[in-house]
Amino acid sequence: MEKEDLHILRLMGEIERNGNHSQRELSRRLNISLGLVNTFLKRLVNKGYFKVKTMPRKRVKYFITAEGLARKTRLTVEYLQYSVHFYKEIKTLLLDKFRELEDGNVKSILFLGNGEVAELAYLYLQLTNLKLVAIVDDKHKDKHFFEFRIAGLDRLRTMDWDVVLLTRLEKTDQDINNLMEMGVHLERIATI
Repeated sequence: MEKEDLHILRLMGEIERNGNHSQRELSRRLNISLGLVNTFLKRLVNKGYFKVKTMPRKRVKYFITAEGLARKTRLTVEYLQYSVHFYKEIKTLLLDKFRELEDGNVKSILFLGNGEVAELAYLYLQLTNLKLVAIVDDKHKDKHFFEFRIAGLDRLRTMDWDVVLLTRLEKTDQDINNLMEMGVHLERIATI
């Protein structure tokens, strides 16, 4: 799905929920520029997806048309198909990684990094014989992750794990270097 189509879908959904928002409010709510909101709205109105009614105090109200509802439905279906495909790819990627670890006689792992990737990794980990012993992330220390309390990096010193799996994808090189500086051997570090 194109990024522009995703913005348009979110914009259409927001207007369908409340057509009274100003363009500035829509920009803030959707975290896209005011100019982009203006461009998208003009395009949607020109294509007949929305009707505009002028309100007092120089405001306008947008009403979704039948054509707009049909377009929004098509975009929603496209987004769902994209999402399902995306999650299937992630599932395959994670299960392949876990199978590789099991084939290497890994029994227990530790996640480095909290977030959506860690959550997906944890869910698919349940389909394997691997055991998660802890999740570490200094930024989220003492918060909860499923039945675990997130630990700080000092938890790495407790050597009750075979491999650290990087579940934070932003600064992989930096994380690997930090782990090695802490004495974790490269062969005990796994990436997705």
